[in-house]
Amino acid sequence: MQNLTKVVDLVTKSNWLLLVIVAMVTVMTTSTAFYLGVVAGGLIVAVNFHLLKRTIEKDIRPEMVMEKGRSLTGRVLIKYYIRFAVSAVLIFLLISNHIVHPLGLLTGLSVVVASVFLVTVLVVTRLYFKEAV
Repeated sequence: MQNLTKVVDLVTKSNWLLLVIVAMVTVMTTSTAFYLGVVAGGLIVAVNFHLLKRTIEKDIRPEMVMEKGRSLTGRVLIKYYIRFAVSAVLIFLLISNHIVHPLGLLTGLSVVVASVFLVTVLVVTRLYFKEAV
């Protein structure tokens, strides 16, 4: 469980680092609407990931699991769907009011996916070379 926590923490840190790097590149190379889309999408998805991590850490503990009469999955899912709805409304408002470029927003929303991919490659590489030695 401790290794999983380290991986999730690494994904969280890489989310923010990747968002900063992508935002710096887009601010120098693209239009303002595209840059704002990248930043807005990246913030939405990074904050959602952070809140999901906090929800799981808070609600899924051994003492909570052992308590009878509590639906842990229901509580976690309710919070998940609330975050999903808020994100959907934010994305709708950003695109419908022409505040951001849709492709920039999609790029920003892909930050967590890219972070998970990069951390997975890093962890698998470490495991592979650890066993090779």
